[in-house]
Amino acid sequence: MLEAVNAFLLGFPALFSIVNPISGGFIFRGVTADRPPEAQARLARLVALNSLGVMMGALWAGSYVLAFFGITLPALRVAGGLVVALSGWRLLNAPEAHEDRKQQQAATADGIEDIALFPLTIPFTTGPGTIAVAVAVALGAGHPRLFAGLGWFFLGMTGAAVAMTAVIWVTYTYADRLTRMMGPTGTRTITRMSAFLLLCIGVQIMITGVEDVLGPLLAAR
Repeated sequence: MLEAVNAFLLGFPALFSIVNPISGGFIFRGVTADRPPEAQARLARLVALNSLGVMMGALWAGSYVLAFFGITLPALRVAGGLVVALSGWRLLNAPEAHEDRKQQQAATADGIEDIALFPLTIPFTTGPGTIAVAVAVALGAGHPRLFAGLGWFFLGMTGAAVAMTAVIWVTYTYADRLTRMMGPTGTRTITRMSAFLLLCIGVQIMITGVEDVLGPLLAAR
């Protein structure tokens, strides 16, 4: 049970940082401003469910993809940690540019209902960065090797994805209220705090990978 709690506390902040649903709510409101409230609520629900599918696919199928390509766990930890850290660094230094790029991608959407998947879900809400972070955190952050502990670990990571889905649904559904409550300054503050947390998580994953690589070499001396 403790492994599940620890996995949730690791996975949810990482997903929250890269998805950034607070600023996403602002962009969602801008893209869907000309739609009636019922349509906005339906789109918010569809985007949340699609995002859950993307995150769950990355969490549960990532290990099989890595095994197919023969990628070891230490290599994943070093490379995945680097990707997560670089994502956090870019967000920390230029969050406005990151969100402007999302806004431009979403603004190209037409008026049909399938915009819930593209571009509102991919790449607007859960893009390649989210997939990379989910795989790196789920498989590269020191998960337990025993089967029972591994089951609890993935249960906690699944709970993190479900909780992230709920946050996406709430923030997108109530984007109008969120806009009035947070304002641009509050959004930038949360974005930078989340980016710094994501940077720290990526560095920690890299440290674990380096220890896995150098530990046996140092022990053999």
